[in-house]
Amino acid sequence: MSGEEEKEDARERDRHKIEAPHWDEAMVKRRRQRNVAIAWVLVALVVLFFVVTIAKLGGNIASRPL
Repeated sequence: MSGEEEKEDARERDRHKIEAPHWDEAMVKRRRQRNVAIAWVLVALVVLFFVVTIAKLGGNIASRPL
């Protein structure tokens, strides 16, 4: 491959590159707040499922025969 062909190949590859996003401080802060909110929602769902499961099993779950 000649030097000119290599340069053309390099230019072709460069045209198809995707630039990484540039995050400013406000965007990072909003993203972190959104992630924390999603985490709290997941924790709330786990607690809700646990409470509903215990309520459906009843209060005598500890005294049942194994």
